[in-house]
Amino acid sequence: MNQQPEPKKILLQTTISTTEDDWSIARFSSLAALLRDARDESGNLLYEVTARDRDPPGKPDSVLSTIDGSDFDELWLFAVDTGSGLTEEDCAAISRFRKNGGGLLVTRDHMDLGSSVCTLGGVGKAHYFHSKQPDPDVSRRKRDDPYTTDIDWPNFHSGANGDFQEIEVIDEAHPVLANERSPTGSIRFLPSHPHEGDIDAPKGEDARVIVTGKSKATGVDFNIAVAFEPGEHGGAAIAESTFHHFADYNWDPRSGCPSFVSERPGDGLQRVPAAMADTHRYALNIAGWLSGALRTQQKATRDAALTGAIPAD
Repeated sequence: MNQQPEPKKILLQTTISTTEDDWSIARFSSLAALLRDARDESGNLLYEVTARDRDPPGKPDSVLSTIDGSDFDELWLFAVDTGSGLTEEDCAAISRFRKNGGGLLVTRDHMDLGSSVCTLGGVGKAHYFHSKQPDPDVSRRKRDDPYTTDIDWPNFHSGANGDFQEIEVIDEAHPVLANERSPTGSIRFLPSHPHEGDIDAPKGEDARVIVTGKSKATGVDFNIAVAFEPGEHGGAAIAESTFHHFADYNWDPRSGCPSFVSERPGDGLQRVPAAMADTHRYALNIAGWLSGALRTQQKATRDAALTGAIPAD
């Protein structure tokens, strides 16, 4: 009798304590539900999901500061703080977690939102902010979104919350972008946001930009995701330009948003099933790739093609 595989353990975690009128973890409930409902071909649950905000500030977070000794397989870190969301102890433990083979997604937003991630090993270097670790390309240190005037660079304007953007896959499509139901074989759409952050692949890491977007305000190309391959530096990781690609409000604005959000939302994701399907597939692909399951499946498919068990592409 075959033993059922244990579901991979995912921690969805913000860098702020629970605050109703902010981007607390409750505003990522649709992502949590999507991952909790995911099953393999035999109907077995793929993921066990824990979703939490950080402890009150002023001391290391009880979970993040010890995550390297936990049984979590993946950490999805939503850096929604204004610069002090992670302590030195938190960052050190998260860095050890990835060094030990844990999967890591780190996402932030515009300007200095989430800048506490800068000292994370490897992945932190992929994130550029306004007043901390700015983009080394000085030409990109300028305002892109001209409409929300209280938000400065980086603030790439990919569209309204609730709408979607058409993305560009860079070089060979990365596994987190795969979608066999798409006409191109890859994801074509992701949620848009009026002011996305700035990321790039840092030197000295086995990392590359895998997908870009284009500003609807200036036509400038900007990076959406950087993938870090598993290896000597640690487990697989993703640096993402904005947590709004995963937020309830961006998937469906009817879910509500904090009172400080001033931009008028769209409804494109609700009207175009293919865009919503791509959004869900992207999140599920990330979970599978960070856990190693997607990489194992891809290798098995490639090995079968090489041995003639299935036709090669």
